[in-house]
Amino acid sequence: MIKRSINIRGNLFEFQRPLVMGIINMTPDSFFDGGNYNNFDLAKVRVDEMVRDGADILDIGGYSTRPGADLIPLDEEWKRIKDIIEYTSLNYKNIIISVDTFRSDIARKAFELGAHIINDISGGNYDKLMFKTVSELKMPYVLMHIRGTPKTMMTKTDYNDLLPDVIDYFKKKIDILYDLGAIDIIVDPGLGFAKNYQQNLDLIDNLNLFQIFDLPVLVGISRKSFVKTKYGKNKTLEGTLELNKMALNNGANIIRVHDVKENKELII
Repeated sequence: MIKRSINIRGNLFEFQRPLVMGIINMTPDSFFDGGNYNNFDLAKVRVDEMVRDGADILDIGGYSTRPGADLIPLDEEWKRIKDIIEYTSLNYKNIIISVDTFRSDIARKAFELGAHIINDISGGNYDKLMFKTVSELKMPYVLMHIRGTPKTMMTKTDYNDLLPDVIDYFKKKIDILYDLGAIDIIVDPGLGFAKNYQQNLDLIDNLNLFQIFDLPVLVGISRKSFVKTKYGKNKTLEGTLELNKMALNNGANIIRVHDVKENKELII
């Protein structure tokens, strides 16, 4: 039985249907919408729009993790996201706020401003204090599979056997998190991160295998390069919708998207 609830600051949040996570990129260089919403006024409009369109979760990030992305200072990452976290927390009490960061200091600051979930693309690999921090704060934690860094990950697609390797990665890290006292873990197979075209499609086809952990499964397919490869550069929305529908049929519990309204219609 897949866990259908997460603890949000001491309150049990139950979901009986898949959730839509809207992406708020406060960055100048994200692969799809970099620079479109990277000031406070534009981001507020985007938040308001996604809430109207039915987002259940908003995932706010200030650090681009596109392939080849460079490092930015912690202070710059925090400067980009702090005001929009506070705005969302004050104005939308029923929206779950996720923060897309791999830095434990950012996680703690975000928690203090009202964030609920940490979405860590590194799976705890880039900050040795991340697991301890989210466990202490009792924050739900999105544990993603990755190899290497955003700058090197696309050179690290040489798996012994993709699906067993990814499952083994999760098993080891989930055990560590539980030993530290983590309450809620969400697994994300990391589509587009150290995966080639066929590997991404194989993961979507076999998402049901991740139910072995009895944890919610998140997928981030939205408009990624493998979608463009499969459907063409002018049909990334249509391709995203088709692949997200497949992912939902194969057991995805959360879909992370740029286009909330269209993807919400897959669920309603």
